[in-house]
Amino acid sequence: MSASSLPATGPADVPARRPVWWPAYGAAEARRDVVAGLTVAAISLPQGMAYALLAGIDPRYGLYSAIVITLVASILGSSSHLINGPTSAISLLVFSALSHFDPDARGQTAEAMFLLGALVGAIQILIAVFRLGDLTRYISESVILGFMAGAAALLALSQISNALGLRSRGHGDQNVLVRLWLTVTEGGPVSGKALTLSLGAVALALLMRRVVHRYRLPQIDMLAALVATATFAYLAGWTAVGPDGRSAVGVAGVVPASLPSFHIAQVRAAWLPDLAGSALAIAFMGLLEALAIAKSIAHETRQPLDYNRQCLAEGAANLVGGFFQCLPGSGSLSRSAINYQAGARTRFSGVVVSLAVAAALLTLAPLTQFFPKAALAGLLFVTAARLIDMKRLAYAFRASNYDAGLVMATALSALTIGVEFSILVGVALSILLFVPRAAKLKDSELIVTTEGVIRERVAGDPPARDLIVIDLEGELFFGAAPDLEQALGRALSRARAENITQIVVRLKRVRHPDVVCLEVIEQFLRDAGKASVTVRLAGAQPDFLALVARLRFAAWFPAERILPEVDDRDSATIKAVRQTYAALEAGRGTGDSKLYYLV
Repeated sequence: MSASSLPATGPADVPARRPVWWPAYGAAEARRDVVAGLTVAAISLPQGMAYALLAGIDPRYGLYSAIVITLVASILGSSSHLINGPTSAISLLVFSALSHFDPDARGQTAEAMFLLGALVGAIQILIAVFRLGDLTRYISESVILGFMAGAAALLALSQISNALGLRSRGHGDQNVLVRLWLTVTEGGPVSGKALTLSLGAVALALLMRRVVHRYRLPQIDMLAALVATATFAYLAGWTAVGPDGRSAVGVAGVVPASLPSFHIAQVRAAWLPDLAGSALAIAFMGLLEALAIAKSIAHETRQPLDYNRQCLAEGAANLVGGFFQCLPGSGSLSRSAINYQAGARTRFSGVVVSLAVAAALLTLAPLTQFFPKAALAGLLFVTAARLIDMKRLAYAFRASNYDAGLVMATALSALTIGVEFSILVGVALSILLFVPRAAKLKDSELIVTTEGVIRERVAGDPPARDLIVIDLEGELFFGAAPDLEQALGRALSRARAENITQIVVRLKRVRHPDVVCLEVIEQFLRDAGKASVTVRLAGAQPDFLALVARLRFAAWFPAERILPEVDDRDSATIKAVRQTYAALEAGRGTGDSKLYYLV
């Protein structure tokens, strides 16, 4: 499910222009929140376990995350519909962060994950305190698409061993493709029973999703598929423990029927270098994921969001979760969309989700020993496929080579370098590709026709004989300095060669000047003065005027030759051309009142 698949309107009884939140909270609103919360809780159970296995940890930590992180974020957050907890993207990042630890040392790996969650929460809180959440908007949509595609591929690859009943081989320092090869070639024979359960779970999940959509049922398709395959495996005797202490197919394991308890994670200095970079990547990815989902739903409900508050809620949830044995989490697109579609009105629905998962954990935990890993792997295959938004990917590839390149580079870096660094690679590449494009400064020549029209010169127009008017457009930062120097240099060279004594430089469409470009302009003005060429700067914007004032241009350049852009009948360009003709006393017969421009 993508953000674009959210319904265009809220629940049916909500007026078309009325926001989906109410000052008064009564029984009707509470009933909707409870129904929505119970619906979301049904999908949170299998997702919590599956995402924990995806991260390579005990399934109970995923369920703990669906309780604690969901509860804290729902209480403190800004969005009325966002549901937090374990997500596939964050679980992949956690898996990558913990891949350096010995998979057999489960206690040590768990302690590292608790510390990682606390670090993620602390970073997100600092981002909120310093109001840096807006920095997330500088991460390109193409980078996010590439990350999701790479994450989906990793998600599928990581579950092949469970789907085939193979024993995982390799170690965390090896690339995921290398580990997959070692697992396939050295992990033992393929289990037909595991493959049957995996394919059955995929088929049932797809079938149940169609039934749910057709009959508008609560979205419990994944839970139903998991229960059905687990029941089949139990009746077939595949999950029964044999004399050797093993079952025919691997199972998720027993989840203790207990709630998460307060626990202070071990802190080892040797862990921090490996965990710090991953914590930073998870913190930013978590905020990106949560804010994007909250924005997409708020666009439909017209609920005003406090993004800084939401960042703070994300950080507080992960920080508290780190002290309650939780898998780090973020906003879930699937659970948030279900929450909205099920009619939730307020954040209380998230509280209901947390309480319902806690109740299910206390009453149904012993049954988890019958959940086959192969069935969970099949559900994760379905999740991976749904992570890839083919429509948006096709749109990005059609848009430009720039966007297509960002998607491919980010996705490939997730597979070859690491999912936690793929966003950083994508952001760095987008900056490297964007700066040359932003540095392109466009310059064009304007002419004054015999009818008094100032417009861009086109093919067939004779060149101006008594003045040169050049129009600049773009960013006036250091990257554009070479183009600016060339444009001004060509104008001055032509003036010298053709004995033209007047130049007008139109600055209306240039932005954000810096000291490097001002140095180029200053040198151009001084060179023009030495060549007895009068230059007027037309359409100067406030930021340009402020910089010129600080650099004290008025001490050597006539102030009347800098014409600011003002809102009146005559533009600064027309004023500059009038001044030029008055100085030349050209007497072209156009008359001041007949001058106008078409740019």
